[in-house]
Amino acid sequence: MTKNLLAGGLVLVALGLGACGGGKHDATADAPPTTTTPAPALPGAGKPQVVIGDKNFSEQFLLGELYAQALSAQGYNVQLNRNIGPTEVTLQALYSGRLDMYPEYLGTWNTSVAGYRHSFGSETDAVRAARHYARLHGLRLLQPTPFSDTDGIAVTVAYAVAHGLHTIADLRKVATKLTLGAPPQLQQGPGGLGTLEQAYGFVPASFKPLDVGAGYQALDQGAVQAAWVNTTDGQLDAGEYRLLGDPDNVFGWGQAVPVVPVKVLAAEGPAFAATINKVSGLLTTATMRNLNDQVGVYQQDPAAVAKQFLQAHGLVPLGS
Repeated sequence: MTKNLLAGGLVLVALGLGACGGGKHDATADAPPTTTTPAPALPGAGKPQVVIGDKNFSEQFLLGELYAQALSAQGYNVQLNRNIGPTEVTLQALYSGRLDMYPEYLGTWNTSVAGYRHSFGSETDAVRAARHYARLHGLRLLQPTPFSDTDGIAVTVAYAVAHGLHTIADLRKVATKLTLGAPPQLQQGPGGLGTLEQAYGFVPASFKPLDVGAGYQALDQGAVQAAWVNTTDGQLDAGEYRLLGDPDNVFGWGQAVPVVPVKVLAAEGPAFAATINKVSGLLTTATMRNLNDQVGVYQQDPAAVAKQFLQAHGLVPLGS
C-alpha cells in the first residue's frame, strides 16, 4: 500500500511538473512578436548634396568646418571646398549651382558685392541693405554672427594703462611720439591711415610698414606703439593687448553672414537654415578669438577644433 501511495504521488508530481512546463511554453508561444521602433530619419537624409565654400585663411577654415560638420550631424551630405577664390568667382559659382553656401563678411558684401558707397550707422541698417541686394539676386543672407571681424588698432595693455588709452581718438595724446605699424598699402590707400586721421584727428609721428599678422611681434619688441590688427585675432584672446574702441565705426561692420541661393534653401528644407543659424548664434567675439587662437597661433587642425566646439554645444554627437 505504501508503495502504491508513493507511486501515485510520483505520478502526480510528474503531472504537475509537466503542467508547469507546458504553461510556460504556451505563454511564450502566445506572446506577441517583439517590434523595434526605427530611429527617426535625420532631416538632411535624402536631400541633395550641399557644397560649402570658405576663403583661404584660418578663421574661414573654422567657419567652413563648423557649418559643414553641424550639417553633416543632421544627415546632410556635405562637401567642403576650401579657398573658393575671389568674390566674383564665388558669386558665379553660387549662381551656377557649383557652390551652395559660403560665409561672407557684412562689410565686404555691402561694398564689394552690392556696391554701396556709403557707410551704415548701425548693424541693423547694414544687414537690411545687404539682404535687400541679396533678395534681388536670388540669394538669402542667413543670421549674422554676434562677432564682427574688422580692422582695428591695438596697443599693449601696459602702454594703454600708462597713457590712458581706450579708443582710437585717445591716440592724439601720444601722436607726437607714436609709431604706427600696418601693411604698407594702408599708409595711403582708401580706408587706411588717412581715414583714421580724418575721423579721429591724430597723425602718428611715423609709420612702419609691416607684413600682415606681424603687428603683435612688433608691439612686443617695441618697434611700434600701435599696430593695425583684426578684431577677432587669436592673439587678443590672451589679454596682453588692448584693442582700442572705434566709437565712430570707421572700420564698419564685419559680422559673418552665410550666403545661400534661395533655390538651395527650398531643396534642403527648413532644418538646413536652422542648423546654420544655430552655429552662427554661438560665435561671439570672445569665442571666435579663442578658436582663432587655437588654429592661427597654436596651429591646431581647424576640423578638430570645430568638432570639439560643436560637441561641447551638443551639435555633433560625442564619439562621432
